[in-house]
Amino acid sequence: MKKIDNIKKKNNKKMKISLVINVIISILTINAIIMSIMGFKFMYGYEPYPELVGIPIFSYYTVQSNIFMGIVSFVFANREYQILRGKKKEIPLIYYIFKMVATVAVSLTFFVVFAIFGFTSRGGHISLLKNSYLFFHLIIPVMSILNYVIFEKTNIIKFKYTFYGLLPTFL
Repeated sequence: MKKIDNIKKKNNKKMKISLVINVIISILTINAIIMSIMGFKFMYGYEPYPELVGIPIFSYYTVQSNIFMGIVSFVFANREYQILRGKKKEIPLIYYIFKMVATVAVSLTFFVVFAIFGFTSRGGHISLLKNSYLFFHLIIPVMSILNYVIFEKTNIIKFKYTFYGLLPTFL
């Protein structure tokens, strides 16, 4: 019985950390979108896409995948909060599938920026990490990957669902 209580405490601790990370991801997503729309800059220097201000930002895969991640994180955080309060018992499989899809989408953004665009951009990697790009290209993807791999119960996702992670890329 003591072993079961220890497992529950460990799972609750992981869920609390995941809840905090999901809330932070949601807030950072909103923050980055507002910064992009308004053209707010807190870092200066060469920018690869200076025209990326206002409504046109929504046409980029990076922004779309981060918005999707922000929404999924918000929904996930809400369910985690309900579980910790005892109002719900578990997180449905479909939530985990959506979380996997969103994590794959922002991971793709992260890897493309660091493996391809950073080497081909005139300003190098650092130019792709300025202002809202810092959130879209680095912070949100890294937090999402770490949260998904370390703090969330992803072992319930069967192999057949992994192909759903490719859907946003093909759409």
